[in-house]
Amino acid sequence: MSAAAARKRAARGEGDQLREEILTAAEKLLIETASEDAVSIRAVADAVGVTAPSIYRHFPDKSHLLFEVCSRSFTGLDRAITDTAVSDDPFETLDAIARAYVRFGLEHPEHYRIMFMSRVDATPADFAEQLLMSTSGFGRVYETCERALATGRVRPTVAAGGATAMALLLWAQVHGLTSLLISKPAAPWPDLDDMLRLLLDVTHGGITGTDPPE
Repeated sequence: MSAAAARKRAARGEGDQLREEILTAAEKLLIETASEDAVSIRAVADAVGVTAPSIYRHFPDKSHLLFEVCSRSFTGLDRAITDTAVSDDPFETLDAIARAYVRFGLEHPEHYRIMFMSRVDATPADFAEQLLMSTSGFGRVYETCERALATGRVRPTVAAGGATAMALLLWAQVHGLTSLLISKPAAPWPDLDDMLRLLLDVTHGGITGTDPPE
């Protein structure tokens, strides 16, 4: 008898527990295989000990299941950003946030790939707008950009866009590096700390027209 056949039907009120088990199994498969292709509905059902229809009662398809799994890591990214130390110099705070962001992406490459590198048409509508902008992490970046603008050190062409445009610009910078490090690991990358320093030097120059503080 298969594990799925042996498992009893969930009793009333146990649906949330089964949903949690499904998410846990899917995340474990994603981490172990490092491939979203390996996380099939059948593989998750076998890992939990249920039938595929039991999975579909909680998630309409594989995309919804994977994005729900990754949204948990998204919460971890949010926490990594909000937990960075605050400096009196907002530019130093932005540097710390950038480093935390890149390192988090590299520690969770498949989660990051699914959440931030999937095609638009492969992203469930429920998650289409679930970006950093809707989290307290983005709020931290926005607030820090406001502080940076208040210093008068931001070049006028950047300042004209306001804190939202500046925050999105910085996000684009760190996302570009993170996605390349994940998708092109065999490229002749310098040491990560050196690469981050170079990125931040270029970013400072573009935003303020000056070198970053030592």
